[in-house]
Amino acid sequence: MVFDVRMQEEYSRGKLLLRTFFGVLYIGVPHFFLLSIFGIAGSVLSFLGFWVTLFTGKYPESWFTFQVQLFRWSLRAQASLWNLRDEYPSFGLDGEMPGVTFDVPYPERWNQGMVALIGFLGWLYVAVPHLVCLFVRSIAQSFVSFIAFWIILFTGKWPERMFEFSVGTLRWSTRLNAHLSLLDMTYPPFSGRP
Repeated sequence: MVFDVRMQEEYSRGKLLLRTFFGVLYIGVPHFFLLSIFGIAGSVLSFLGFWVTLFTGKYPESWFTFQVQLFRWSLRAQASLWNLRDEYPSFGLDGEMPGVTFDVPYPERWNQGMVALIGFLGWLYVAVPHLVCLFVRSIAQSFVSFIAFWIILFTGKWPERMFEFSVGTLRWSTRLNAHLSLLDMTYPPFSGRP
């Protein structure tokens, strides 16, 4: 799995203020309303994909592509809401956002034993330890975002280490979701590093 957000040279202070105070209204509401509708279809395909993959060893490619596109859309919206990019996130499964990269290569075969393990016990051995770590990291992330907001407001630039920490938090969460969705069979590392 590849996920990255490229840091801009300069950030717009006006867009920063607009996103911070009204981003939930003009980015969050329309995107996450549509994402929740598409997410229902994604959940159904994920459930069906689990059973198909468990018995055949192959995830239907069109379903896999749909799931990857759904992840991309969600990540575009999150990158904008987290003030990682100035651009307004495009709508739709085929949309793009400069500087935001997400891809998962389609494997030819899935290990059916791993599919069963993830499907039946993934919540225990994957989700619980990662969510505990991500909860603590998310608290730190909220402080980093608060401090970064003021730095960007006065300088127009993200501090590089803070930016990397923010992208890393989003990357860690994305790896966890991709693994539990059977898109990436590699156990997600306890890290936000690329």
